[in-house]
Amino acid sequence: MRMKSALAAAAIVALAAGCGSGGSGDKGGSAAEPSEPVKLNFLSLAWQKESVAANKQIVDEWNKANPKIQVTYVQGSWDNVNDQLVTQFAGGTAPDVIHNDSPALSGFSSDGYLLDLSDKLPAELKSDIPQKSWDTVTFDDGKGKQGVYGVPFLQESQVIIANKKLLDGAGVRIPTPDNPWTWDEFAEASKKMTKGGAFGVAWPMKSPVNKTLNLALNFGGTFFQTADGKTTVKVGPEEKQVLQRIHDQLYKDKSADPAALGQGTADPLPAFYAGKFALLPAGVYLRQQVAEQAPKGFEWVTLPPLKGTTSDQGAVSQTLSVSQDSKHADEALKFISFFLNPANQAKLAKGDWLLPTSVKAAADPSMTTKENGWDVATASAKNLVVAPFLKVNGFDEWKSKVATPALQEYFANKITIDAVAKKLVEDGNKVLERYQK
Repeated sequence: MRMKSALAAAAIVALAAGCGSGGSGDKGGSAAEPSEPVKLNFLSLAWQKESVAANKQIVDEWNKANPKIQVTYVQGSWDNVNDQLVTQFAGGTAPDVIHNDSPALSGFSSDGYLLDLSDKLPAELKSDIPQKSWDTVTFDDGKGKQGVYGVPFLQESQVIIANKKLLDGAGVRIPTPDNPWTWDEFAEASKKMTKGGAFGVAWPMKSPVNKTLNLALNFGGTFFQTADGKTTVKVGPEEKQVLQRIHDQLYKDKSADPAALGQGTADPLPAFYAGKFALLPAGVYLRQQVAEQAPKGFEWVTLPPLKGTTSDQGAVSQTLSVSQDSKHADEALKFISFFLNPANQAKLAKGDWLLPTSVKAAADPSMTTKENGWDVATASAKNLVVAPFLKVNGFDEWKSKVATPALQEYFANKITIDAVAKKLVEDGNKVLERYQK
């Protein structure tokens, strides 16, 4: 999305459409049409060339078709969007329509900065997006009431990008969305492809938290538990499964390339193209760089997510939200419903190399083609469930101050799995305690 996980991000967005009443842009909503068009500001965080072009094209189409409701495209950045929005909300200058991702919705909704869309979403839009995606944008308003504070439209799953030549040469079973590799099969395949100076897999773990927490759901690992209204960190057998398996590939099987360990998600790509390793677990968006940058003649394929006791993966969403202080909320919702209709969601997903939440968009031929692994990527969306950490107050601090350094130590083989578990729980609970209400 690019959901900055592998890219870090946060924040807000919302959507909805022709619903609500009494807005100046509603046909029949007022006795006289306004002489001046309603003007909306739309903060977009699109940053890739294709994605920016798709965003601007959709805005242009809206403006041509809706002379009474004109939208101004405002370019923002994932790097500073939260700080920017805090200032704008406080000053009453926030955009009408806000693009962000679901982790940040929690804080902004409880502070009263976002419009609750629960009763404003048009039926067609609501029914086209699965409930598990709506769960990623449902938060407490700070007063004990649950509300929907954004429209989820793009999500990210973890897949495996594979060197086809090394994959075929190993003679291993090629997994499919209906019959994926288990983690055991993945480990065996990685060992078979570790030969002739090449490794089976590379695990870039410079930013290890979101990746390992999302994959931990393969074995039912949630890392957090809530009882009597209090959330604490949990690292038991389920949470340890993925941690131990990755560690085993690095130090027991020696099938994982140690050179990739301290790298970011895309950093190992040159070594991947050079045949230094065969498999690269990564977010679906990384396919874009491979498609655009791989040397001529390099063959690669996208493999589906792994399966433990389940194939579940944690997900957050990119979203569109409406500012609580917008003077034209009804018109903003109409724009959002147009912006996120199935055809447009397919365009946006292609532009960002991510997965649309819209069921109809996911069935678009552009989303199911075998070219660049779109068929496998789109099929992986069925495995996405709301990430457990999405609802945890204090997660960002736990992630940066406790989990990131502790997991980096563990994957560098400097501490044991029991030691990392103790750090995550004991130091983590001290952080979360400050956020408990």
